[in-house]
This record gives sequence, structure tokens and C-alpha cells, in this order.
Amino acid sequence: MKKVMLVFPHPDDESFACGGTLAKCRDGGQQTCLLCITSGCKGRSGPFDIDCRDKLARHREQELGKAAEVLGISRLDLFRYADGSLEHADMDELASRIQEAIVDWKPNIVVTFPPDGVTGHPDHIVTCQATTLAVEQAEQTMSPSEYPDLYYVSIPHYYDHCPDSGPKAAVPITGKVDITRYRMQKGEALRAHQSQVYSVNRAYPGVIDGDYGVIGCYEYYTLVRSAGKPVEPVAAANGIPLIEL
Repeated sequence: MKKVMLVFPHPDDESFACGGTLAKCRDGGQQTCLLCITSGCKGRSGPFDIDCRDKLARHREQELGKAAEVLGISRLDLFRYADGSLEHADMDELASRIQEAIVDWKPNIVVTFPPDGVTGHPDHIVTCQATTLAVEQAEQTMSPSEYPDLYYVSIPHYYDHCPDSGPKAAVPITGKVDITRYRMQKGEALRAHQSQVYSVNRAYPGVIDGDYGVIGCYEYYTLVRSAGKPVEPVAAANGIPLIEL
């Protein structure tokens, strides 16, 4: 049974980036684990009357729990760093905590944001750096048969419905997962994050109201480390190939 670990900085990142893949993993009998580094206390509160960051953090943790149920996430770890603080966090400490989770759970695959963070958010970028370091450090205490593959996840259509645009992609996409049968679960997971209605409506207009037509049929990944060695990602010449995590 394959085990897939995702490392993201905020509640809702998992649904935006990998919701369909997570639901597909559950359907295939795979175990999934999410490490959520912050509780999103600096996010918007949407339609809710929430007057302090601590209350928003707890509310968003509850929303994340609902999304995790929809997506069949087997294990959810909350690190509870302050939202927006990761660029000032102790990198060694953060990487060590992620490493400990990797060594404890022994995933076959680890997934996190790419170096551009998809949106350029500093928390996204630091999470990528810390996770990449954590995988490398975890290998030092694991046997070669336990080394996880490391993937970066991309959301190339994130800005299709936004008036602005994101940073230039830091790595080429090397594979895509077909989530055609899991678009509804992805939509339901996004809807679980009701406080983030602004962000959901930007990227997936209609989803909050139950219209999942805007959700595409693929989620996109880049393999960057395998068997204890870095992999130089190269864009496929004849289109992005289908993969399974």
C-alpha cells in the first residue's frame, strides 16, 4: 500500500493543489498524510463574524478537518506556526519537524509546493525549501528502500479567472494525474473552506455555490528527487504524460 504525504503551509492548499489526487488515492486504497504548517490565522474570514486571529485559526482548522474527511486524508498533523511568519522561522527547526514526520510515517511519496510557491507567497516558498531539505535529511536515517520520491505540485490554471497573474513557473511540469472522476470531491473539499470564499471564487468561480464545471480534469506534478538523488525535470516534448502517484 503506497503512502502519500503532502506538506502545505495553509488550510485549503491541499484542496486547491491536490484535492482530486487525494480522493483518487483514497479510492485506490492508498494512505495519505497532510502536514499543515500554519492554521491560516491571517486569511480572510468570509461570511463569518470572527474578530481575532486565534478564533480564525481554530475555525480554519475545523474547515480543514471537513476537507480532510471529504478527501479521505488518513493523518492530519497541525504544526500551528503563525500564518505569514515562515520566512522568519528557524529553517532548521521547521525542516527537522517535517523530517521527523517523514521518518515516523515513512511515505513513498512527498508532495509540496514548487520553489515559486505557485503564487509567490513567502509561506509557500519556505515550505518548499523546508520540505526539500527535510526529505534529504530523512534519507540519512532511512534505508534506501524507504527513500520517498519528492514531487512539486503546480496549478497552471490558477490564474485563468484572475485579473492578475502569478510568477513564472520555476520548474517544468513532468506529469499529470487524471482526476476526471474526482472533480466533485475536489469541489466539495474547496467548499469546506467557506471562510476562504474570496480565494476559491478567484481561482474556481462557481464552486462555492456548488457548480464544479470550472474544475479541470488534471492535477500537475514535477518529480524532483527519487532514490535519494535529485532529478533534473525536463518538459516533455509531446505533451505532459499521465502519471499515478
